[in-house]
Amino acid sequence: MKRNIALGFALLGAVLACAVAQAQEPAGPSPQDSSQPAYKPGPPQMADLSPVPLEWTPPALAQLSAEAAVKSSFSLDRNLLGGAAALLPDSEAADRVVLRKLDGVSVHTMRFSEAGIPDERAVASIRDAYHLRGWKHLVTSTHSGGPVHSETTDVWVVMDGVSVRGAVVLAETPRSLTLVTVAGNLNPVDILHLRGHFGIPRFEGDVLREPRN
Repeated sequence: MKRNIALGFALLGAVLACAVAQAQEPAGPSPQDSSQPAYKPGPPQMADLSPVPLEWTPPALAQLSAEAAVKSSFSLDRNLLGGAAALLPDSEAADRVVLRKLDGVSVHTMRFSEAGIPDERAVASIRDAYHLRGWKHLVTSTHSGGPVHSETTDVWVVMDGVSVRGAVVLAETPRSLTLVTVAGNLNPVDILHLRGHFGIPRFEGDVLREPRN
């Protein structure tokens, strides 16, 4: 049994590794063109009728992605998520239940050079875009481990009564940015069980809370 589980994890890892490898686009360093105008945030696109469109990302994300040294993007549908859930060990049974509630996941990861994220205003615009869409900002977790290891994690959710129809997790470090969008019929506690999966960091706290003003 243990051998089958180990083999299953190896196969899943190989499939995801291939998907990520195909999505990665190394970009060599290029000199900054001072003639280019500074990023100007615009309003989000509101044409999508779905409350949780996995394919939609704030326009500023594309600008940051173009300047990333390494980037990867991938999506998992309900069938792939169900397969991933089946491979989780019994010690992660609660995480398995949550994965089976998901309809889809999209992940965008960017890593930058030693100079770090080129335009913090673009990151701020990403945060503003979800506020403008009416998504509820439930938690901001900041971990300071010095200028290189500091990390900020934001979570937004779309509520349908007491249920969560979807969520976005934005994790920022000085040299990387990860944006994860999930869709499904969840509850706020389920979001906590997604920590450690799909690039979502294990941010602190056992409950989601509204950020302090």
